[in-house]
Amino acid sequence: MELKRSSGILIHITSLPSPFGIGDMGPEAYEFIDFLEASGHKYWQILPLNPTDAAFTHSPYSSDSAFAGNTLLISPELLEREGAVDLQNFELPVDTIPSKVDFETVSTFKKALLDEAFVNFKKKKIPAAFKDFCKTHASWLDDYSLYKALRKHFGVSWNLWPETLRDRKAAALNKARKEHLEEIEKTKYFQFLFFSQWNLLSDYAHLNKVNFIGDIPFYINHESADCWANASYFKLDKNKEPAKISGVPPDYFSETGQLWGTPVYNWKKLQLNKYDWWIERIRQNLLLFDLVRLDHFRAFSAYWEVNAGDKTAENGKWTKAPGNDLFNIVQKKFPEMPLIAEDLGSLDEPVYKLIKDFNFPGMKVLQFAFGEERVENTYLPFNHLPNNLVYTGTHDNNTSRGWFEKADKIVKRHFRDYVGARVTSKNIHLHMHKMALNSVARVAIIPMQDIIGLGGEALMNIPGSTKGNWTWRVDYEDIPLLYSDELKAMNELYGRSEIPENEKSLKS
Repeated sequence: MELKRSSGILIHITSLPSPFGIGDMGPEAYEFIDFLEASGHKYWQILPLNPTDAAFTHSPYSSDSAFAGNTLLISPELLEREGAVDLQNFELPVDTIPSKVDFETVSTFKKALLDEAFVNFKKKKIPAAFKDFCKTHASWLDDYSLYKALRKHFGVSWNLWPETLRDRKAAALNKARKEHLEEIEKTKYFQFLFFSQWNLLSDYAHLNKVNFIGDIPFYINHESADCWANASYFKLDKNKEPAKISGVPPDYFSETGQLWGTPVYNWKKLQLNKYDWWIERIRQNLLLFDLVRLDHFRAFSAYWEVNAGDKTAENGKWTKAPGNDLFNIVQKKFPEMPLIAEDLGSLDEPVYKLIKDFNFPGMKVLQFAFGEERVENTYLPFNHLPNNLVYTGTHDNNTSRGWFEKADKIVKRHFRDYVGARVTSKNIHLHMHKMALNSVARVAIIPMQDIIGLGGEALMNIPGSTKGNWTWRVDYEDIPLLYSDELKAMNELYGRSEIPENEKSLKS
């Protein structure tokens, strides 16, 4: 894959403004694509699109499916345009805090809306497009829709279901499909709506020469259709509970490490079937996105494995993973390899070798660049490589303004010396933005919070914490601050947006 010099903006769909308490795939998403095109940006980077729920604090990185779409992102306005619902019949969620998502209120509203859409759907002849969708996605949709029906019926984790269903005996599965036919069809219909709206949005983006960068979480929840349908691919005990769980050792973000709690992969079993589940997972994401970021990439080389029951991640151990063997097969299936390695954190030589062997683009985060190391730090712009993506920060970082306000004297002095200018909390985001655009890294991605210049109140996620994450939204009042002409001029200045032929003479 050959990256072209360009730029993009990082903002999850839930963070867009909308009249329904959460960003979705409706008019505001189309307007954001218009903004990206007008301001000379080529990429819209988002977080995973998989379903989220309250049990996992609506984290996009914790889902009950590695393949399904998040129905909270379905646009009510597009449903109404298609005649699926009449919004006048519903009480719309009220934004108590416009800059935050109230997931409980939004989930209740969207559930009622989608249930009504399904009732109306059942009154009509089933369209061919729905049948085609179910057939095309049957490899994961059949298991997911049955899982959702059984999870609702039993109300407990799948490993506590009757053994015949827990262990997926054919007769029990066939019986369950007949008994829960309506609920299964409802889930399939909701997924049909999601993918239909996503495909329309993606087509519009491509029409405007905007590409999507998506994200694949490395792990999947134990409480998921994938773990139930592919239990042998995970390290589970005889009762189908996780025997080993995931996490990371103590690092920059946590003194005791992070205990994620998801089951780890049984790579030997995956290898026997040529990593079929991972291949299909990558294929699914490449249907949705133009580039795919592989989150927690270092786990493809070795992952931190913790005994189930441990209260922290401190006593885990590194266990090797067959990344090289996996990506040899991936390369045969997807020769262009439009994949990005999330290579942040503490890495070792085998990880760097894996990245180099497959020429994966890596990430450089400017917030990690400044401090006591003034030459060796690989995040400093003069150490960037063309085959990198440079970020001011990611969804796991503070905003540039929030970062600078909390930075120590050494970091602030280094940064000021580096830019040779008077830097304050009010202009730090502009300096960081320009520094990213000026990098030799071919793709520069700027979080929306840094485009606007917001502080720590606009954090998307605090790693290791479980409250208040994933809720940030762009406030309508912030929108006038987004001057597409100024942003386009910056992209042109740093060679990240082509200057039209009729404008070159004027600029010269």
